[in-house]
Amino acid sequence: MVFQRDPTIVGVPNFNATEDAAALRAAMKGFGTDEQAIIDILTTRSNAQRQAISKAFTHEYGRDIIEDLKSELGGHFEDVIVALMLPPEEYLCKELHKCMDGLGTDEHTLVEILCTRTKQEIAAIVEAYERMYDRPLAEHMCSETSGDFRRLLTLIVTGARDDEVGVDAEKAREDAQALYDAGEAKWGTDEEVFNRILAHESFAQLRQIFEEYKNISGRTIEQAIKAEIGGELKEALSAIVECVENASAWFATRLRKSMQGLGTDDRTLIRILVSRSEIDLGAIKSEYERLYDKTLESEIKGETSGDYKRALVALLGPV
Repeated sequence: MVFQRDPTIVGVPNFNATEDAAALRAAMKGFGTDEQAIIDILTTRSNAQRQAISKAFTHEYGRDIIEDLKSELGGHFEDVIVALMLPPEEYLCKELHKCMDGLGTDEHTLVEILCTRTKQEIAAIVEAYERMYDRPLAEHMCSETSGDFRRLLTLIVTGARDDEVGVDAEKAREDAQALYDAGEAKWGTDEEVFNRILAHESFAQLRQIFEEYKNISGRTIEQAIKAEIGGELKEALSAIVECVENASAWFATRLRKSMQGLGTDDRTLIRILVSRSEIDLGAIKSEYERLYDKTLESEIKGETSGDYKRALVALLGPV
């Protein structure tokens, strides 16, 4: 997965954690809260800088900054600010836990988080999950999913994917042929072959396999998956394919879906903007405009309001 490195948040030079902690304390102390000051500080600092602010806040005032923020803020605005204050892998663990907790499982969130992350990001999430919930992520996930979908996610979570170490063209041709033989070339589909290849190969290798597939089949691997496979497995495999080819476009499409139809899927909207802001949110913004002929900023402004809107727009970086 070659993400275009295009962050909208890079942190500030001449950063001073103690000064920021004092400014945030002042914004929350006394009568009323200065929401704009909170937005201005926290949406321009990198996550590493925010962690330093959190430590300084506890050191100077003996208080937990997240608890203070929660007591002063509310609604989706609070959700954005708290998400920004957590280390990235801990935030994603909370989202994974929430999507599997209680009645029913939100498979879309499982796919979004697990099928689009690099091997290193998955490893950090797996480690944090067990630390936070005293339970392996794979075990919790296995109890909430089933069939080939469960097998694919288990391969991803257990770190089956190869490291990015160059491309083997001959092996790519063999794997492309194996995918063709397992799907289009036979009656019925051997999902296991799709799982094995799409969960094991590095993203650079997958890109080469997909090229070879087109040469063999005359159509794209994406078209084949949509024709041959159904349900959650189709969504998960398609997410891997689309992210290998253009991760920014995949996230742009997911953002669009979160704001279409009745009501906004605020959880997804916040999660993508916060978790991609230091990776490729700039590229996602560009893809959004290319795909929908509207800026992401204008869409967000049309769907949200107040401090929540201001915080989300600030995450998009300078216009």
